[in-house]
Order: sequence, then structure tokens, then C-alpha cells
Amino acid sequence: MKKISTFILFLFLAQLSSAQLFTKEKIINDANGGKGSTEKNLLNWGYFFGLNSYDFKFEYEEDKPDILVEDNIGFNVGLVGDLRINDHFNLRFEPGLYITQRNIQYDSIYFTGINFTDADLKREVKSTYIHLPLLLKISTKRINNFKPFIVGGFSTALNLSSNEKNPDDNSSGQFRSKKNMMFYELGFGIDFYLFYFKFTPSIRGVFALNDEIVRDVDPNSPWTSNVSSMKTRGVFINFTFQ
Repeated sequence: MKKISTFILFLFLAQLSSAQLFTKEKIINDANGGKGSTEKNLLNWGYFFGLNSYDFKFEYEEDKPDILVEDNIGFNVGLVGDLRINDHFNLRFEPGLYITQRNIQYDSIYFTGINFTDADLKREVKSTYIHLPLLLKISTKRINNFKPFIVGGFSTALNLSSNEKNPDDNSSGQFRSKKNMMFYELGFGIDFYLFYFKFTPSIRGVFALNDEIVRDVDPNSPWTSNVSSMKTRGVFINFTFQ
């Protein structure tokens, strides 16, 4: 699904870019309806919405079958604050709400010698993140009405669905993860300068810096004892309006 979403976005960007490059008329939009360009403003504001696909990267204590993760498509929405440094560098703060779900599937070998049911092999991990990234946007020179860019930085997130303090663990069917997360992020996109606003499709990868799993009380738990670390990673596709 990630590859399909990325391919669709790539085709979309390529089509828009081609239209801008090869059109005969090179009318330069100011993205503000003729009332003065916002491109030179020190501060600009906007909002975004989009899709996300989160995954887990597991590392193990012993060589056993991988824990499988079925990712799902989630939803993003948030605000954008943009500080212009110069024509090519912008500092961006993009607080947002990110909602997602991952389904974890264990191999039965983890339960050798233990009575278990099919329900014990599966865990639903629902996450609602308050995501707070601080990003550096590096843009090329503007070409007609579009400007490609790359973006990177660091972020923190508060997982409102982590259940970190829940006294119940996997023995009671409750998978727990940590509430506070740290990430680094890398991505790219294109600014399109339309007559009334600037439209920006972008794609970004996010990678956790800290271990997210909360171990079960039982040190020999089949769900957590073989996991040395569990780190979130994901892909965001956002559509920004400024």
C-alpha cells in the first residue's frame, strides 16, 4: 500500500510539474489573488491534511520468526507555521493529529509449551499521536509557478492511546507502548503557486529514535521477552494549503 500511495503521488507531482514546465503561457502567480505575494513574508500560516501508514521495526533477543505487522492507512490533519530565512531556507513547525492502527501477528513458536488461542497470536495497536515536528525546508529556485524542495528535521509525539500506565498487560489482552516518542524525518515535495493560495503535496518518512514497547510483568512473556526494541516508522502524504 505504501508503494502504491507513493507511486500515485509521484505521478500526480509529475503531471502538475509537466503542465507548469511546458505550458506556453508563463503567468507568475503570487498565491494571494493579486493582493501581493506571500512568498517574501517573514511568517506564513496554513493547514494540511493527508494520509499515513505506520509500521514497527522489531529487533530480537533470539533468532525466532519475525513478528509480522499489518499496517493500515490512517488520517492526518494539522496546522503549519513557516518562518522564512531566505529564498531557499524555511523553518517549519507543523503540529498535527495523526490517527492510525497496526495489527501485530505472532508466530505460534513464541508460545511453545504454553496454552494459547488464536486471539493470543494477534494484537491490535491503535495510536493517536499529537505530532510536533520542527523541520528545515530547503527549496530550489522557483521555476514558473512551482518550487521543488526537500525537508528534514526532528519531532516529538504524544501517543494518547499508548496505555503505558495501564496495569493490565498482554496476559490480559492489552498491548502497551510508551506515550512519549522522538523521531527524525526526511521528505520531499513541490510548492505550486496558484492564484489564491499555495498548494503543496509532499511525502515524508518518519523514524523513531527510542524504543516504544512496554514490557509485560512476566519476564518470560511470549509477547515481549524476545523483543529487544520496537521502533515506529512510517510514511506521511500531506497536502498543505497556505
